[in-house]
Amino acid sequence: MAKSIHKLVANLLYLFFVSAVCSGAPAKQHQQYFVYIGTYTAQGSESKGIYAYRFDSETENLTPVGLVAKTTNPSFLAVHPNRRVLYAVNEVSDYQGQKSGAVSAFAINRASGRLTLLNQVASRGGDPCYITVDKTGKYVLVANYGGGSVAVFPIREDGGIAEASSFVQHTGHGTNPERQESPHAHSINMSPDDRFAIVDDLGLDETLVYPFDSAKGALTAEPVTIAKAVPGAGPRHFAMHPNGKFGYVINEMGSTVTVFDYDTATGALKTVQTVSTIPKSFSKLNESAEIEVAPSGRFLYASNRGHDSIAVFAIDSSSGKVNLVELVSTKGASPRNFEIAPGGSLLFVENEKSDDIVLFHIDRETGQLAPTGKVLEISQPVCVKFVAID
Repeated sequence: MAKSIHKLVANLLYLFFVSAVCSGAPAKQHQQYFVYIGTYTAQGSESKGIYAYRFDSETENLTPVGLVAKTTNPSFLAVHPNRRVLYAVNEVSDYQGQKSGAVSAFAINRASGRLTLLNQVASRGGDPCYITVDKTGKYVLVANYGGGSVAVFPIREDGGIAEASSFVQHTGHGTNPERQESPHAHSINMSPDDRFAIVDDLGLDETLVYPFDSAKGALTAEPVTIAKAVPGAGPRHFAMHPNGKFGYVINEMGSTVTVFDYDTATGALKTVQTVSTIPKSFSKLNESAEIEVAPSGRFLYASNRGHDSIAVFAIDSSSGKVNLVELVSTKGASPRNFEIAPGGSLLFVENEKSDDIVLFHIDRETGQLAPTGKVLEISQPVCVKFVAID
């Protein structure tokens, strides 16, 4: 009985949270943005760190700002809710003599877009590849790919990062001896109510859900639930539907998308569907990479490296299941990441190996993509984030 009451209360609290967000006054529609681009700076890259553009969402005009922060391998970025601080992982395996990467905090100059380093700390594991900020803006959470671990870092009053308040080391391995010889945490995302952290581990073929204590900045040592992927699939990134009821994981090695029912009270994920992101006739190597749900909740986008395409899926509003709409060439090589621009009418696709970002128009009714003809030339782009400046 107590357990049932607890679940009922949790559901009511979640519904209140969603209602407060969705039924309030319309959010201010910004027009001017900085577009920040994380890159790889090693392995023959010409990039030196984080780059930026000014973006007008109404005219779709882009003006280059240039290099705004010189830093090593800022492969993934996150923005503080107050829009005044940008965070980056430094995807390296050796940081100041430690077997670790780093996490950097930058103050955003609201006039110029330039970034000023606030501080940098060890990520507690090698090759950090994903970073996010919790809904309260009190913590940064990081996934360490090489280290096979996740960590939480409190945010100081000035926006800088304190030493880790929580750390979880994964153990075990998957079925692929080359790619899954050990854990490889690849992403960490917060649930809409900030009660759970959802972690994809490519090396373990698992999506793990950890309860999160926002008062202490702590993850529990053991996950509340583990969603097992098909052996060898390699879960990479996670996306939550705007309604908070469905979750989606892109499986890098399997070139598939898995659809989950998400229990808002317990954090449990229940697999309901797995679909391919590439045609059956495609026989070359493909590694899927990024996944995102359109703001409308009607469409899902997934990227393919090898097939070099974006898979567009329509989402069934009642079940969360998806149906393929089309596969669209990214006009470049190895689309590692993409981001839907504010307003939902443009898709910025980062082709890492052809050193460019290609822009596509999104048809709001069909979800289909059409190239705009705009191409941004940047060496080894990895991540795009938008920051409103008006």
